[in-house]
Amino acid sequence: MFPTPSPDDPERSNVSCVATTSPHRIAAFFDLDKTVIARSSTLIFTRHFYDGGLLTKRGMLRSAIVQLQLLLTSAGPDHVAKLRKHVTDMCTGWHAGTVRAIVSETLDEAVRPVIFAEAADLIAGHQAAGHDVVLISASGMEMVEPIGELLGVDAVRATVMEVVDGHYSGEIEFYCYGEEKAHIVRELAAEYGYDLESCYAYSDSSTDLPMLSAVGHPAVVNPDKSLRAAAQDQGWEIFDFPNPAPHLEWLRPAKAAWCAAGVGAVAAALIAYGAAHRHLPRPAAA
Repeated sequence: MFPTPSPDDPERSNVSCVATTSPHRIAAFFDLDKTVIARSSTLIFTRHFYDGGLLTKRGMLRSAIVQLQLLLTSAGPDHVAKLRKHVTDMCTGWHAGTVRAIVSETLDEAVRPVIFAEAADLIAGHQAAGHDVVLISASGMEMVEPIGELLGVDAVRATVMEVVDGHYSGEIEFYCYGEEKAHIVRELAAEYGYDLESCYAYSDSSTDLPMLSAVGHPAVVNPDKSLRAAAQDQGWEIFDFPNPAPHLEWLRPAKAAWCAAGVGAVAAALIAYGAAHRHLPRPAAA
C-alpha cells in the first residue's frame, strides 16, 4: 500500500514509495502520460470530477479541448506550460481530500482503458528481471500515486500542489518537469545505489531529454518530432505503441502470476515478446 501524506501535513513529500521496496542496482524510470497511458493522467478524471461536483460544464468542456490539443500536438515547453496553467486554474479551491477520494473510487474505470499493453509488458519485464520501476510524472501526485499503485511500481515522483486549509491554493510546491526529472533520477541513484549506466528510462516528450540522457539505456515511446529526431541521432530505442487495449487483465493478479510462473516461464515470455518486437530492449540482469 502506498503511504498517502495528509494534505495538511507540512512534511508532505513529492515521493511515494511502497514500504517493501528494496534497493536494486538497476531501475527503469517511466514517464506516465502518453508513455504508459495514452492520455493525460490528470484530465482523464475530469468527467468524474464533474460528477463529483468539482467541475462545471464549462470547465469540463475546456478540459476536453485541452485533452484534444494534448493528443494532437507535441508536448513542447509552451504546450506543457499551458497545460500546467489549465490544471492549476481548474483545481484552485478544490478540497484535496475530495480529489483523492474521487480518483480512488474511479481509478479502475478511468485508467485501465488507456494503458498501453506494450508499456505494461515493459514494466512486467523489468520487474521480472529484478529491476525497480519508478514513475516520474509532471502530473499531480493525487493522480499519479494511485496509478502507480495500480501498476505495482516501486516508487513515484510527481508534481505536488500546495494545499492550504485542505484546499488547493493554485500554487505548486514542486514541479516534476524537465531538468527536475533528471535530478530525481540522480537523487534516487545516490539513495538506492543504482548504476545509472545500467538503468533504463522511457518517455514520449522532448522535455524529458534530461531524464533520458541520465541513464545508459534510454528509449522513446510514441515520441514527438523533436524527440524522435534526437533518438535517431543518438541511436536510442524507439517504440510506437498502438491504441491501448481496454480489456487488460495484467494488473496486480497478473503481477503475482508472473512470480508464480517461475523464472524459466518469465524468461521464455520475454524472449518471445522480444522476437516479435525488434525494438524491445532486453533488460540486463540485476
